[in-house]
Amino acid sequence: MQDQQTDIDILLSDAGDFIETRTTLWKYKSIESLADVSGELVSGLAMIVFIIFSIGLALLIGEGLGKSYYGFFIMGGFYSIIALIIYSGRRRWLKDPFSNMLIRKILK
Repeated sequence: MQDQQTDIDILLSDAGDFIETRTTLWKYKSIESLADVSGELVSGLAMIVFIIFSIGLALLIGEGLGKSYYGFFIMGGFYSIIALIIYSGRRRWLKDPFSNMLIRKILK
């Protein structure tokens, strides 16, 4: 009878450890998802600001050259190259640092 009681205590203890581990795992998965979504949001907002800036600069150059579409052609080519460089490095430069910062803040 004593052995049976000990087995039940061990089983309940293991079940408690399992539930605690699952809860911790769920918490970390939630933090990872939140950091991922937040990182995507930051990189998307950076791209929107970049596009608005390029339109304003194109209008300014076009005004200086006399035809607004000249500025758009010039800036379109230049910013297409810049946008490709930023887009290719957005994860390393924007998303990952922001996600890591958010995780550090949450786990602090």
